[in-house]
Amino acid sequence: MTDESNDLAATLFSEILAVDQLTRASVTKVLPRGMELSHFSVLNHLAHSGVERSPGELARTFHLTRGAMTNTLGKLEWAGWVHIRPDWDDARRKMVAISPAGVSARNAAIQAISPMIAQIVKDIGPMRVRGALPVLRELRQRLADAD
Repeated sequence: MTDESNDLAATLFSEILAVDQLTRASVTKVLPRGMELSHFSVLNHLAHSGVERSPGELARTFHLTRGAMTNTLGKLEWAGWVHIRPDWDDARRKMVAISPAGVSARNAAIQAISPMIAQIVKDIGPMRVRGALPVLRELRQRLADAD
């Protein structure tokens, strides 16, 4: 790689990291009381997928250790936002599903986050945001494939 390519890559990832940090801080401020960003992420994933997942599958999806995911799932279960049950086919495994209270909590989080994100999209311009999405998706996919 040339120095120019290295500088471009460093600048790109510096911006991505800064956006990540600022997004996390902004979203965390508006989440419903008691909800952490990791909680929202898991609830949102379960709500979108519509199917049960094992803790191992969730850990892989979020690129976390099984221990970190177990910790998050324990907090979600304690809050009543997920149901964790034994896997009927393999007693060594568990299965996780979002509960009705979890759906409500996730929806409340979406309602809290949406105005902030919508304003940013409006300020930047929907066409410019749409134009950035394919590049961001490809970056995500390439980084995921590199794991």
